[in-house]
Amino acid sequence: MDLAEKITQAVNDIVAASGFYLEDVTVTSLGKRRVVTCIIDGEKNLNLDEVTLVSKQISEILDVAPFMGETPFTLEVTSPGIDRPLTQPRHWRKNLTRLVKATMVNGEVISGRIDAVHDESVCVMVPVKKEMHKVEVPYVEIKRAIVEIEFNRKDEDL
Repeated sequence: MDLAEKITQAVNDIVAASGFYLEDVTVTSLGKRRVVTCIIDGEKNLNLDEVTLVSKQISEILDVAPFMGETPFTLEVTSPGIDRPLTQPRHWRKNLTRLVKATMVNGEVISGRIDAVHDESVCVMVPVKKEMHKVEVPYVEIKRAIVEIEFNRKDEDL
């Protein structure tokens, strides 16, 4: 088991107890130090106070963890960026009503607004000849999907 996996096992419960998900852990060597990056996410966007609290809790665990050894490390706790691929139903749920671009396993590209999220599929509203049509897309048919950035969204609900 590599160091990132050991860190994941050690901190996953504390992250979950805080109401968040541990998305990823990476360890990068920088000369005589390491950078440990923990990416956390939640059902809603995280604020700085929440990230700070979880960061302190993770740090307390790693400071005494024997598997960390004597090599000094810097801990970075962050939330995923907007360019993070949508890989779990909860990622889709969190981005409900946002524009998405999905590349399918067969190479087809579907662009539209997330309308509904289900356990096995997502419903996307796609424009077809100036009309919007619902397309039900099973997750297993999606190769990669990302949220499209909107700078001038006119929606009042968001």
